[in-house]
Amino acid sequence: MTAKEELIAIISTSGSFNDLSSRSRFQEVLLSYLKNECKDPSQDPLVKVGTTMYGAKLPSSVPNSTPSVPPAIISFEYMTAFMKDVFLSYGVPEKEADICADVLIESDKRGIDSHGIGRLKPIYCDRIDKGILHPYKPIDVLKETDTTAMVDGNLGLGLYVGPYCMNMAIEKAKKHGVGFVVAKNSTHYGIAGYYATMASSSGCIGFTGTNARPSIAPTFGVEPMLGTNPLCFGIPSDDEFPFVIDCATSVNQRGKIERYAREGKDTPKGCVIDNDGIERTDTEGILKDMVLGKCALTPVGGAGEDTAGYKGYGWATVVELLCTAFQSGPFGEAVCGVDRATGKPCPMPLGHFFLAIDVEAFCGIDTFKANSGKLLNALRESKKAPGAERIYTAGEKEHVARTERTAQGGLSVPASLQANMVKLRDARPGLAEKYAKLPFE
Repeated sequence: MTAKEELIAIISTSGSFNDLSSRSRFQEVLLSYLKNECKDPSQDPLVKVGTTMYGAKLPSSVPNSTPSVPPAIISFEYMTAFMKDVFLSYGVPEKEADICADVLIESDKRGIDSHGIGRLKPIYCDRIDKGILHPYKPIDVLKETDTTAMVDGNLGLGLYVGPYCMNMAIEKAKKHGVGFVVAKNSTHYGIAGYYATMASSSGCIGFTGTNARPSIAPTFGVEPMLGTNPLCFGIPSDDEFPFVIDCATSVNQRGKIERYAREGKDTPKGCVIDNDGIERTDTEGILKDMVLGKCALTPVGGAGEDTAGYKGYGWATVVELLCTAFQSGPFGEAVCGVDRATGKPCPMPLGHFFLAIDVEAFCGIDTFKANSGKLLNALRESKKAPGAERIYTAGEKEHVARTERTAQGGLSVPASLQANMVKLRDARPGLAEKYAKLPFE
């Protein structure tokens, strides 16, 4: 039995996270796992369960195990250049490397830390290293009309496939009023809001979505079938920022449940459902069963129909359909990223869609922006709930984050991501010389 298998067995059989013998055995096996099998402790779910639930201590030799390492403020310009150079080191062409880095840094500028530098190594570089993602493949236009197109990303980086597609949709919209482009055989494309903002910045309404690995169970179901499939709209306004709503179609994600565990809180009912159809609230048990694949996330609205979970389920399905039906694309287990028979990683061919509608096909852009701003301002100025200080509209918090991060000189990079930058610097050709001393070293 491997150390990984034994850790899973301990989680599966231990009656309580507080059982001393289980905690002691987990600590012992975890050390072996870290030494011989674990590739990235900062991203490993077994390490997270061990440290948060079993009280396991990581040795000082393990990167990121020392909590005293302070976060470092790194300028947007420096981080953009670093990410671009990482992509270049993998053979991504100059133009596409620029685009990929821009998509990621835009996430960090908006305060969406889950999709910026935090994704560079585990989602893009590691998948390239595993051979399940190509650093670059030419984009093929398979079919095209004046207002529509279908492209094949050929399993290249979705970070450049996405901008290519939305730019095509915008160009068609500017000529014919509307443009709709779908992509097949793409990969993770970053924050959907990037593409909606491309459209809104061009005087268009933007709409985009992507499917993802299965994690949401259907209403009245328990098996993870749908991705956390985001629905994203961008609408121009005369505010300092556009209206951009970019939301997953699931209630919660693992990271928030781990936070509940650290705070000793129950998980709100309706966020997670297990294989027995039980809506779980026992946070410690949920984390255990998520490792074993015995729990699924619920769609927006929660499990069942009492809180309208069928709405989130329906929206998640809309995204999955628009990302697979045009493209004859895979879904569910076929995009889970793992060959269930062998346990080996495998490609995740994702689909995307991009819609742009030219505002000036209907009215002047300034009129539209003024009308949008009037409504959005009315929402912000409406009566607040007791104790509430402010009402936001979609895109406003991201604008606030951009302003604050610009004022502080960039983004705050925690110890775990500092370690990832060091690993990439030391592993990729040419980076050790150019980045001999990173800002936090």
